[in-house]
Parts: sequence; C-alpha cells; structure tokens
Amino acid sequence: MTTPPHVLFVCVRNGGKSQMAAGLLQHAAAQRGVAVRVSSAGTRAGTSLNAQSVASLAEVGVDVSAARTHQLTDDDVRGADLVVVLGSEAHVEPVGGTPVEVWQTDEPSARGIEGVERMRLVRDDIAARVEDLLTRLG
Repeated sequence: MTTPPHVLFVCVRNGGKSQMAAGLLQHAAAQRGVAVRVSSAGTRAGTSLNAQSVASLAEVGVDVSAARTHQLTDDDVRGADLVVVLGSEAHVEPVGGTPVEVWQTDEPSARGIEGVERMRLVRDDIAARVEDLLTRLG
C-alpha cells in the first residue's frame, strides 16, 4: 500500500489563498476518489482566515470554516511531497529535496477589483490550477 502524496500549500498569512487551495484540492480529490494528503501554512501566519475567502469557497460547496492558520516550519516542507507557493509574496526554500512550485495567481485588486468579486476570481483561478495539479498527481 502506497502513501498518498502530500501537498503543502503556502502563502504569507495562511488565511486566504493557501487555505483556498487546500480546501479546493481536498474537495476535488474526494469527488474524483483520489487519495491525497493536503495541508497549508504561512510564512508569516496570521491569526484568522479571510472571511471573504471562506465565503467564496462555501459558494462552491467547499467548507474551510474549521481550518486554522499554521506557521510554516522546515519540518512541514520536509514532510511534503510537493510544496506549492501561491503568489509572489511568500518565499519557501526547498528542504530535504522537496520540490517547490510557485503559482503566480491572479490578483484582481491590481485591476481595481475588490471584495467578494475579487475572492471569486482568485478562487476560480486557484480551482483551475488545482484541477491541473490533481491530474498530474494521477
């Protein structure tokens, strides 16, 4: 019996994008019957989730309301099979040979789009990337 791959999503605060990606991957994997371990962390973890992020996920049937932020450690990186960094602000150094992939996610606020509309666009961008990742994971 093989161990399912472990994907670690990282952003700065661990309150928005990395939590979105983790929730979306868990949801998509469950729908496809694919075994995968998923976690998320922040390089400077905050204390709470972004409420608009949580709400935008709930709109598509993904519940991350019970998730908590987590400060990234070298052990987190070492324990993952793949680290995915969301956006350009967070930086993760590879540890123990764990590959690190960076997703330059859509940032609607750069185009003046804010609030829940911004979160929906970010969610949909991450969801498409998650589907691609899930296909690559098999």
